[in-house]
Amino acid sequence: MSELRFEGVTVRYGRALTAVDGVDLTVPSGQVVGLVGESGSGKSTLARAAVGLAELAGGRILLDGVPLRDRRPLQMVFQDPYSSLDPRMTIGDSIAEAAAKGPRGARRDEVARLLELVGLDADRASTYPGALSGGQRQRVAIARALAGRPEVLIADEITSALDVSIQGTVLNLVRTLQRELRLSMLFISHNLAVVRYVSDIVAVMYLGRIVEAGPARDVLGNPQHPYTKELLAAAPRRGSTSLPPPDEALRLVADAEPADPHHPPAGCRFHPRCPIGPLIRTDREHCLTLDPTTEADHRLHRAACHHAAGVLRAVGSNPPVLKELKEDLQ
Repeated sequence: MSELRFEGVTVRYGRALTAVDGVDLTVPSGQVVGLVGESGSGKSTLARAAVGLAELAGGRILLDGVPLRDRRPLQMVFQDPYSSLDPRMTIGDSIAEAAAKGPRGARRDEVARLLELVGLDADRASTYPGALSGGQRQRVAIARALAGRPEVLIADEITSALDVSIQGTVLNLVRTLQRELRLSMLFISHNLAVVRYVSDIVAVMYLGRIVEAGPARDVLGNPQHPYTKELLAAAPRRGSTSLPPPDEALRLVADAEPADPHHPPAGCRFHPRCPIGPLIRTDREHCLTLDPTTEADHRLHRAACHHAAGVLRAVGSNPPVLKELKEDLQ
């Protein structure tokens, strides 16, 4: 088991787009961190930076306190099982290619072991990807990732391209493997219900920044950032057949234009869509200019919101600061 840590990580595409902006995030040893956010929030870019597929413009990524350089004991399972496997290679060859070098017989045994580990018959090794279903291909992709004996596994939207009937099976497999192999895992999804199912810790990402993070039960049971609350409200619920009537404030911000990631808003990046922000409350114009991430460490779940409801009790070591924060939140 190993700890993966992002410190001030920034990733840019050209000069115009900062896809990840100063992200601090820790994947503790042996735990699952669920990273959630809508498309374009920077989740996949952060994952690609971890495995060396996206160049850092700033910050660093550490494994057990040591910066990642050429040696990257991380493996990634990608979103699309139909494009992540070479159609010209048997699935056994694809898995063997990622496994440690050794005698042919030993590698064949390792392929059989990995296939059985992900719930596939060992005799499938001679099968080509085109003969497999999407769920089976994703199992093969997981087996190939495990062949590299990773210390950290990154799963990027691994169920979003699958039928709903298959998603639960793959999620159960991932959760079982993580526990049995005691892997550290960064699990990425836009679906908060999926993240809630597999994660010990939840981090919420919006326009390249982490806006809330903490233990899954705490964040989902007592969300501090309005964006997290919005994601929770949109998550499907068992037995629900209809959407609840929209809140008046949500109705007012529903028509707001999505922020342009090439030109993110000043101040709080969520303010153009925020149901408790300046679009609704004229007394909150400071959200237009003041960046809430600068004081996030003093708020519950490190919430990047000037009006988060909670304040970390640990700040009590500096009573004047705590008093000012409480006054700001009133």
